[in-house]
Amino acid sequence: MTHSNPFVAMLFRDLRIAFRQRAEIMLPVIFFVVVVSLFPLAISPDPTVLKSIGPGVIWIAALLSILLSLQSLFRSDFNDGSMEQILLSPFPGSLLMLARIIAQWCVTGLPLIIISPLLGLLLHLDAHVIWVLFISLLLGVPYLNMVGAIGVALTIGLRQAGALLSLLVLPLYVPVLIFGSNAVISAANHLPYNGQLLWLAALLVIATTLSPFVISSALRVSCSYR
Repeated sequence: MTHSNPFVAMLFRDLRIAFRQRAEIMLPVIFFVVVVSLFPLAISPDPTVLKSIGPGVIWIAALLSILLSLQSLFRSDFNDGSMEQILLSPFPGSLLMLARIIAQWCVTGLPLIIISPLLGLLLHLDAHVIWVLFISLLLGVPYLNMVGAIGVALTIGLRQAGALLSLLVLPLYVPVLIFGSNAVISAANHLPYNGQLLWLAALLVIATTLSPFVISSALRVSCSYR
């Protein structure tokens, strides 16, 4: 990690490690596609029904996929002692954690966002509704990654951390789920949706500003009690 640009060095380090584990990268995407694809088979292939449930289905599937991808975040570095070295480095811990979150989003959240328009077509959503869905996920999924990373940092040193992680972060996911799915539903019903998107943008700004500091502090505490 070079002294001149530790942020970029950490970002590319995590991306290189992630792309060496292609199976773990693809698992959340496959889960996302499978969950959304099962709803027409389980409920009804009627386009009217699918249009009404489609936004909520895609948002819930995206939320669960992000939650699934977070299980291994920070885990390998914590187990082999690299996390202590990262936190003890002379570079700001919050800056390094922001780079790690961005890398996590690039390999898990971004593919979900890119594939969401195809799943919108599968659920018979109109073109302008798919566009709103894409924008809402583009604003909401990074928030899911950041808040989920806080939960991982708090529970990384505990046994059965997966169940506790879900209990911690799911209540914090509810506002984004409500605003995101409601924006798409409003677009489908030809109602104003800019307010919901602005709320998503505001939540994203708050999470981007605060989460790196919270994650860094939580990891320091977790590492001190290992």
